[in-house]
Amino acid sequence: MTSIHFKNTVQHEAKSLRKYAYQLTRNIDDTDDLVQETMLKAFTYQDKFQEGTNLKGWLYTIMKNTFINNYRRMIKRNTFIDNTNNEYFIDSFAITEANKGEQKFIIQDIEAEIEKLPLNLKTPFTMSFNGFKYEEIAVMLNIPIGTVKTRIFVAKRELKGKLSNYAKMYGYDKVADEIAA
Repeated sequence: MTSIHFKNTVQHEAKSLRKYAYQLTRNIDDTDDLVQETMLKAFTYQDKFQEGTNLKGWLYTIMKNTFINNYRRMIKRNTFIDNTNNEYFIDSFAITEANKGEQKFIIQDIEAEIEKLPLNLKTPFTMSFNGFKYEEIAVMLNIPIGTVKTRIFVAKRELKGKLSNYAKMYGYDKVADEIAA
């Protein structure tokens, strides 16, 4: 096979190579790089190709092996192995677990306020909170969907008012002001 014929045949396969490269990389830039690297290797090792065999399969094999080698290189580059005997970082207090006791009290307060809601507000609100859609709640409670939306809105507004101290304590009131602005 002449060099020009080989070049034309390889370039003809570039479109299908690009699709395969995208399946491997899932990134346009990496796809372009992989196709370019595959084409370069195909032209560089043209003398290794045996005429009469499957050129497309040969190109796909080059691409797959190039992708695997690049992936292994990237993993190896991002791996850090610490061979020191210094146990300072193991004993360090920089990485500690946060005390979640305060959160437990906050959750209890929220649940208590939900329990104080009138039943006609609490039921649709808790159903919505548990993932039911407005339509499902309306069918289950046998009330119009507009009523469901209103009751959930009113329940949220009441809870927001009763739990505003927590919003101020954690700065959520400022976030709401910024969103409104």
